Amino acid sequence: MKQIIIIGGGASGFFCAANLDETKYKITILEQNSDVLQKVKISGGGRCNVTHACFDPRELVQFYPRGNKELLSVFTKFQPGDTMDWFEQRNVPLKIENDNRVFPESNSSQTIINTLLQEIQQKNVEVKTKCSVKEIEKSAGKYIIKTSLGDFEADFVIYATGSSPKSLKMIENLGHKIIDLVPSLFTFNIKDDLLNDLAGTSFEMAETSIPALKTEESGPLLITHWGLSGPAILKISAWEAINLAKAKYNFEIEVNFISKDMDDAEELFQHFRQSNPKKTIGQSKIFDITNRFWQRILEVSKVDLNKQVAQLSGKEMQTILENVCRKKFRVTGKSTFKDEFVTAGGIDLKEINFKNMASKILPDFYVAGEVLNIDAVTGGFNFQACWSEAWLIAQNLNNL
Repeated sequence: MKQIIIIGGGASGFFCAANLDETKYKITILEQNSDVLQKVKISGGGRCNVTHACFDPRELVQFYPRGNKELLSVFTKFQPGDTMDWFEQRNVPLKIENDNRVFPESNSSQTIINTLLQEIQQKNVEVKTKCSVKEIEKSAGKYIIKTSLGDFEADFVIYATGSSPKSLKMIENLGHKIIDLVPSLFTFNIKDDLLNDLAGTSFEMAETSIPALKTEESGPLLITHWGLSGPAILKISAWEAINLAKAKYNFEIEVNFISKDMDDAEELFQHFRQSNPKKTIGQSKIFDITNRFWQRILEVSKVDLNKQVAQLSGKEMQTILENVCRKKFRVTGKSTFKDEFVTAGGIDLKEINFKNMASKILPDFYVAGEVLNIDAVTGGFNFQACWSEAWLIAQNLNNL
């Protein structure tokens, strides 16, 4: 019986093992940590954001700053609908939330972990934890994998290690080209009077742009203790990951807190002013923002909160509108988004055959997951790439 060694006990490694034909192969998973499926456990705040309800591969690839061209063919063979079907066939009911993220109905990542563990137990897959791979050697048509628990021999290797520098160095030594790693999903560190003591304030729809990079994104926005976060920030951090690393995370960002252009916002303001001339500006609800944030806008715009709306000068009104619709902030660093650390960079995609995820450089060697130079915005997309790539590898090996 031929031996498959899967290096990495995360989403890709386990899903691949769960779909392999155990009558054809002896399958072993090597994991360096004491626990498997660690990222699955913490994903979605412990609820596990399994995938995203986007069922058209052409639309789906738009969520991947790196890997979108390559993943198109992958997703035509296995997409979020197939993932949902796979889990539902194993009695794991899933639900689609309002923002199209998909979670188990149990709201617990443990449900997903248990299902994967059960699948591989039924297939007699051997899992070796605390097994750190030191080196991989080619020898007489096989691979010798040297580890802290001794040597393993493999006819086929599935490399699903995640993006640790050590694992990338190891595959570079075997001849693969590595694109330098940079963080992808992260929040922006900003010190600014407008944001002080307002952590937790959120905006349903905001627009963010980085003028120097001619790039913009929109979505919910959140003020944090260290600056700005939320999908509008995370998306722009993912798409511009490489440029922002080059800028050493020091750049200017412009934020429109209400997603309305200046003219529309001014029209709203004038209309309110005509209807409520005697109201004090501090008590006026003109835009869809919290009272605390509105009062802070007035403070930084140096406008007296007790002034009647009709008494505002044109200049004061312009300053308020600038701070609401075109506020410029200096970003001076980044904070990694939760524990769901995602990186851009990894194995050069030109060296992988995306029909079956096989290495074009190493025979009988397959690659899946975050070790590749593929990453996505937040929302279940990174896992979907893992499931789809792993499924393709399993199908290819089952049909050999």
